[in-house]
Amino acid sequence: MASLSLEDVRNETVDLVTVTVDEVFKTLKCDKKGLSEAEGENRLKLFGPNKLEEKKESKLLKFLGFMWNPLSWVMEIAAIMAIALANGGGRPPDWQDFVGIVTLLFINSTISYIEEANAGDAAAALMAGLAPKTKLLRDGSWEERDAAILVPGDIISIKLGDIIPADARLLEGDALKIDQSALTGESMPVNKYAGQEVFSGSTVKQGELEAVVIATGVHTFFGKAAHLVDSTNNVGHFQQVLTAIGNFCIISIAAGMLVEIIVMYPIQHRAYRDGIDNLLVLLIGGIPIAMPTVLSVTMAIGSHRLSQQGAITKRMTAIEEMAGMDVLCSDKTGTLTLNKLTVDKTLIEVCSKGVDKDMVLLYAARASRVENQDAIDTCIVNMLADPKEARAGIKEVHFLPFNPVDKRTAITYIDGNGDWHRVSKGAPEQIIELCKMSPDAEKKVHTLIASYADRGLRSLGVSYQQVPEKNKESAGDPWQFIGLLPLFDPPRHDSAETIRRALHLGVNVKMITGDQLAIGKETGRRLGMGTNMYPSTALLGDKSTAVDGLPIDELIEKADGFAGVFPEHKYEIVKRLQDKKHIVGMTGDGVNDAPALKKADIGIAVDDATDAARSASDIVLTEPGLSVIVSAVLTSRAIWAFTLVTYLPLDVLKFIIRYSISGKGWNNVQNKTAFTNKKDYGRGEREALWAREQRTLNGLSQPAGSDLLSSTEERSDIAAEAAKRAEIARLRELHTLKGHVESVVKQKGIDIDAIPQNYTV
Repeated sequence: MASLSLEDVRNETVDLVTVTVDEVFKTLKCDKKGLSEAEGENRLKLFGPNKLEEKKESKLLKFLGFMWNPLSWVMEIAAIMAIALANGGGRPPDWQDFVGIVTLLFINSTISYIEEANAGDAAAALMAGLAPKTKLLRDGSWEERDAAILVPGDIISIKLGDIIPADARLLEGDALKIDQSALTGESMPVNKYAGQEVFSGSTVKQGELEAVVIATGVHTFFGKAAHLVDSTNNVGHFQQVLTAIGNFCIISIAAGMLVEIIVMYPIQHRAYRDGIDNLLVLLIGGIPIAMPTVLSVTMAIGSHRLSQQGAITKRMTAIEEMAGMDVLCSDKTGTLTLNKLTVDKTLIEVCSKGVDKDMVLLYAARASRVENQDAIDTCIVNMLADPKEARAGIKEVHFLPFNPVDKRTAITYIDGNGDWHRVSKGAPEQIIELCKMSPDAEKKVHTLIASYADRGLRSLGVSYQQVPEKNKESAGDPWQFIGLLPLFDPPRHDSAETIRRALHLGVNVKMITGDQLAIGKETGRRLGMGTNMYPSTALLGDKSTAVDGLPIDELIEKADGFAGVFPEHKYEIVKRLQDKKHIVGMTGDGVNDAPALKKADIGIAVDDATDAARSASDIVLTEPGLSVIVSAVLTSRAIWAFTLVTYLPLDVLKFIIRYSISGKGWNNVQNKTAFTNKKDYGRGEREALWAREQRTLNGLSQPAGSDLLSSTEERSDIAAEAAKRAEIARLRELHTLKGHVESVVKQKGIDIDAIPQNYTV
């Protein structure tokens, strides 16, 4: 076989998953001692940083994009009219209006661009602050470094609580428990052994192991899944509203201009330039020019307020969509609940004489690790008044850790009197088999387990035996089944009240969980949000499929939640709710949630979400729980109300100022036509023609420029001068005999033209 190069690894033409670990080291040209710093830098240039690619957008195109909407189109048409069409009647183009309109356009776009950039910078700062770290072997020494510098061939150490930073193959050591829910949606951790592959974005739940990196960045399973999410932004509800407003303005203004053209030119015989001026006034006055600016400023203020409450807005228009949200599809684990197993002490069942609930809990704690604990060990030990009680007064002789074969843990210890004891906890079926119980006792325990399962509770069996041989290898006395512990993920202390507040705000909260239906119903019962929940199988089929006599769309609308949900189900739920004209919010934390987050009107990445979820979301939460979301809804609605209250007075003031500055208002007042319906729109033209005739009759020179005089004051002066000359001419005629006779005849009402003109001189 031809030798392979690192270029082959980058181009993904090499299989590093199915080959042996030794072949992986050979292909990647590395060993268990790790890479040198120089080699790491060279490979970083070849493979690129270990992070998701960010879509680069031209700043110029983004700025110009704020001028590409229906409201801006009307303003742009008005600007063109001001210089192209308003060039007639002997007057130059209306450069003042053109400059004013273009300035307004640039002001609106600049404010929107700056505030949108600020929101993006805030989200980027959050992402930078949450950048993962990893324990890396370079130049023979272990260091904690940024995960972004990892390259194929690096040796990393992963332990309990770590998020795996890259795809890797495990080296020698004990098995790990890995939570892959962020990738696959699996709610239970899976066991990974030496030689197997672990994926970027998974979380270590138990164990510690070294691994060799085989893929980074977009070449990881995580990166490929995130890349499949459509990077094109969907048109949000707020943009749809603005588009509808703009379309209405365009249609109404076009209709108004058509009517005005018909009235001004064919009926009133207006001059061309005067008509264009009126059309410009209608065109500019008919659009809410101040709206984009007011919206940008108020939403920028709102974005800052939301960030103070733990909600970082990546897109400013998400504030309006958050305000209008009426359905919130919320994940159960970590949002409605604590994402931390707890023992319900009130439901502990005692199955042996001489033992109480506290003793059952103490024995279970002794059968738990006090270091390097898994989730079950942690929850049981923390239920004690003092976690140190788990080892108080005893000496540990041997501890059997959990393994997938036995499915239980066990401890052999010596008490203060020197007696030997052994305690085991684990899956109830394994503990029952260990104890060799009677059929009646076994039936009773199975009944208790079934009652727990009906309420969505997991069961943990606890057994005890004495070891009289005082040897850790001895079988000991018969095992006694002493009790059952119910395990559950408890609701957050504020979840029930938060859901009640959400309902008062008109937001219907639906639980979307990957857990079993019984667990979902029990959580819904504890939260008071209802138990009308369905399994994900109810979502299969087309719209004609009915469950409980309801079509799928109606079932989704009326359901309190869904259980056993996979990523494709989340997407389907969001899509069908949107088809029913709901404004839908969706919470998520993993790359598998990214499609649904992208599809939702308002995608919300919860605290500790993956990079892919944050990238696909509109709002990123920095604090856990549902209360942050409901507070953000309340704040968004207050911001939106403030926007309307601010905009309406400003729009009226804008119209008054613009009308006053234009001079047309003062001219109307001066001509006494501003407050009367008796307007003579042809008077100006008739006065101008009459003034021209009077200049000719009285021997005055004609003015240069326009044929029709545009100044009302000039027309008034000419009219006064002409009237004075006419009066002088009339008085002169009265001093002649002919003039005197014609004056008397006119006073008698006789038509002087009907009298024969036979004068003798």
